[in-house]
Amino acid sequence: MKEIRLHGRGGQGVVKASQIVVRAAVRSGLHGQFIPFFGVERKGSPVYGYLRLSREEIRRKTQIYEPDMLVIMDDTLVSMPNTYAGLKPGGIVLINSAKPLDELLVPDCAGLVAAVDATEISERRFGKNLPNTSVLGAFARIVDLVEKDVLFEEIASAFGDANRLAAEEGYESVRILKGEAAK
Repeated sequence: MKEIRLHGRGGQGVVKASQIVVRAAVRSGLHGQFIPFFGVERKGSPVYGYLRLSREEIRRKTQIYEPDMLVIMDDTLVSMPNTYAGLKPGGIVLINSAKPLDELLVPDCAGLVAAVDATEISERRFGKNLPNTSVLGAFARIVDLVEKDVLFEEIASAFGDANRLAAEEGYESVRILKGEAAK
């Protein structure tokens, strides 16, 4: 089982992105589970959620304290105390950022650190900061958990072809800052 914790801000699409990944995982023959955590429910406030993907049935229904992967949709969250908490040694960090590695405060235990400037992609394509589909494109590039084509079909089904194009651009725009990608 792979446990993934997602961090973002209200309105960036953390919940919808996770739902899309779960649907794509199920269509790819996996089991998937997402548990959102909202805290203060208002636009711009920090939100996070727990995503599990597995070849076996998922019975665990708890928070994720030691994630295999972190997906961070807003690089302003890196200075918050719990953003990197519990990342497993050798874990993966995917972050929406144009910043260099030394400004992202990534712990030394991270094995792979990848970035995509999903904010720039979404602002250019949609006129607002909706990074979730571009981040999902980057997700498809660096991990081999969910079939890329199935994930992109789910994005198009949920949001339309313009978002599928944003995901494809995110896939192509990934920058590996540390380590090597699975694909």
